[in-house]
Amino acid sequence: MLLRLAYLGLTNVFAVLRLLPARGRDKDAEILALRHQVLVLQRQLGSSKVRFSWADRALLAALLHRLPGDLLKRMHLVVRPDTVLRWHRDLIARRHARRSRLRHPGRPRTVRSVRALVVRLARENPGWGYRRIHGELLVLGVKIAASTVWEILRDARIDPAPERSSATWAAFPRFQARALLACDFFEAVTLSGECLHVLAVIEHASRRIRILGATAHPTAAWVAQAARNVVMDLEDAGCRARYLIRDRDGKYPGAFGAVLADAGIETVLTGVRMPRMNSVMGRWVQTYLPPRAAGPHPDLEQPHLIRAFREFEQFYNAHRPHQGIANAWPLRPLPAPLAAPAQIASLRIRRRDRLGGLLHEYQHAA
Repeated sequence: MLLRLAYLGLTNVFAVLRLLPARGRDKDAEILALRHQVLVLQRQLGSSKVRFSWADRALLAALLHRLPGDLLKRMHLVVRPDTVLRWHRDLIARRHARRSRLRHPGRPRTVRSVRALVVRLARENPGWGYRRIHGELLVLGVKIAASTVWEILRDARIDPAPERSSATWAAFPRFQARALLACDFFEAVTLSGECLHVLAVIEHASRRIRILGATAHPTAAWVAQAARNVVMDLEDAGCRARYLIRDRDGKYPGAFGAVLADAGIETVLTGVRMPRMNSVMGRWVQTYLPPRAAGPHPDLEQPHLIRAFREFEQFYNAHRPHQGIANAWPLRPLPAPLAAPAQIASLRIRRRDRLGGLLHEYQHAA
């Protein structure tokens, strides 16, 4: 079509050039001859219509649309003047529609710096899935959808992280999260081979963890004192817990439950061989154990082990996002997402290593 339109336009330009040296009488004679030929053609066609191609319509519309309406009505045309004007309107509408059409339909592509940051987080942390990376981006103020993170990883040909089994919440823990605590013992072996028993407590609502201590001999007096410490800490923090979930381990003496009962906290025992009843605490233990197994053994002796526990507790409560609380931090809410395009286009993220590089924190560079 465009080729035919160009051909018609070029032939008409040559026709105009041919008419320039002609005299007015010769032009009038040619116009009368053309008008007569049009009348003969209309008489022969009768009720039949002339078929115009798209290029013919465009050329006639371009030549005749500027003429006044009364002049168009006096001209001998094969079509009505209204038809010529309609052709011109259609031509303009097509032109505007073509210019308004998006060159790349669909959502705009994610900014290159954001895509590079997603790939960097995935490669520096092999155990992070796309939802964990999405949570870290929200902590940094980069607001994109979790599905976008998944697409970026797929385009970069990064395999998904190993799937982890997640516990299914029952009605009681789900509706009573603000009033629930959970505790558990787990073991840590030092470089000298000594087995230390570590006691930790977690809040279901905020996911805040409290490591109460580590000892090689968890006596009744030590466990009862740990209960007193956590009760005082909860009172200082304004936490009004009513239930504490624990397993049936023999390390918990009767004084442990008595101290909690005096503070208005009822002890709920898990079922026999039912660890999923205390899944939140068990999940935290699994969160701590992989960093220990990922590199050199950090548990040198008990003092160093206590310092490592405190640093991991600070990292867990102050920086790590948690999916169970909408990727927020236990001790503070998420920052406001970045809104300025200039900030998103030039992301400067620095990494802070903890525990000898076993843990990574990402923050905006100053």
